[in-house]
Amino acid sequence: MEATVSDERPLHEGPATFGEVFAQREYRAVLTATTLSWIGDYIAKAAVTVLVYRETDSVALSAAAFAVSYLPWLIGGPLLSTVADRCRYRSVMVNSDLFRMVLVALVAVPNLPVWAILGLLFATTLANPPSQAARSALMPVILSGDRLVVGLSLNSSVGQAAQVTGYLVGAAIATASPTAALLVNAASFGVSALIVRFGISDHPRVVSGEPRTSLLRETGAGFRMVFGTPVLRSIAVLVFSSMLFSIVPEGLAGAWAGERSGEGVDAAASQAVIMAAAPVGFILGGLIIGRAVRPARRVALIRPFAVLAPLVLVPALLDPPPGVVAVLVAVCGFSVAGLLPVANGLFVRALPDGYRARAFGVMATGMQVIQGFAVIVTGLLAERFSIPGVVGLWSAAGVILMLVVVARWPSAAAFDAAIAAAKVPGARPHVESSPSAPADTPVAATGRGAAPTAEGSRDEAPVTGRRAAAGGTATL
Repeated sequence: MEATVSDERPLHEGPATFGEVFAQREYRAVLTATTLSWIGDYIAKAAVTVLVYRETDSVALSAAAFAVSYLPWLIGGPLLSTVADRCRYRSVMVNSDLFRMVLVALVAVPNLPVWAILGLLFATTLANPPSQAARSALMPVILSGDRLVVGLSLNSSVGQAAQVTGYLVGAAIATASPTAALLVNAASFGVSALIVRFGISDHPRVVSGEPRTSLLRETGAGFRMVFGTPVLRSIAVLVFSSMLFSIVPEGLAGAWAGERSGEGVDAAASQAVIMAAAPVGFILGGLIIGRAVRPARRVALIRPFAVLAPLVLVPALLDPPPGVVAVLVAVCGFSVAGLLPVANGLFVRALPDGYRARAFGVMATGMQVIQGFAVIVTGLLAERFSIPGVVGLWSAAGVILMLVVVARWPSAAAFDAAIAAAKVPGARPHVESSPSAPADTPVAATGRGAAPTAEGSRDEAPVTGRRAAAGGTATL
């Protein structure tokens, strides 16, 4: 059993180190298992699109096979995530991995009709929301304070690297044998289940202090918690706003590169450079900001990063060459990575026990919907106007939106009060009956007594002195 190491540190000290985070055995298990699942998932996505295209010779059905993984989030993400608040987190993660292992192995059965493949893929992805929600809720149990923030930054960066690796490896394997790629994915889920089962303690289920009702009612409570609590609502708006524009260059990369192909530019290479720039920037931002910047400074950087992320894409109006576009996209990714883990940590710490999984479902679903909406709308606009003009003007609107969001960003005292209130056993932050209250209104604890001070909580520290940090994507 590992010794508990206090993560409290004075304001002048630096952030938690990678060594402190990796010293936690359970975190190593979570990161390893999650990375295996991520890589396997991306390998499978590449394989399934190839498999369906070979079976049907239909681009539409091939795209549908890729897009089906997003459906559970859109039609039931919050509801499915609520399951994780009813069970032990380890059990949810292990059972989800085993469920996905079996179904993905069935997809690999030769000569399945396309409708069966799509049906199995949809059933497989139903396990994603509860699994990811359980992992998100488990993180603050095994990491506290600034170690949580650094851990979330590592998760985000590794996730981006896993996406690039999975697509590259998946494309290579799928070209030779889509069935082999699917079996690799099934095996990755099996190994992940073993790592979680034997690498993570069976922590007791965290309860909210409220009686259990129906899944629908508890899901609704998650929405009310996120959007009815001023501090949580402000973080949600910030995260959703950042997703609204940062995904656009990636979503339009294919068409954008195609428009330049008549100028002697290699369209395939241009598309790859633009699409790879976002995860590369995100990886660098997560690692550099998470490790090299002091906790207090990270919190202070949320506002400038929030404005910088869309601002850096405005020069797309000038129709720069693909290499310059890639640099702009990378800087945008860096900025988003600089603010998301911080906001995610703040969000997690301001949530009372028993609400984390369902709140994660709300945030993750919102991020999926927002990104899909942004790509669809800008894609429709690009049918009538030039892509550089659409991206530039969309980003300029994002700058205005972010200026409004950061102007209403809660004060440090509001975060301190919300985090302190969330630590009261059986209590929950005050949920507004009307969203008209100011965003920086301190959140009062309800339930058993007044909220403790920051000094009186085990892993608490003033937001101005450390940060806390999504979602998820929340991770988040």
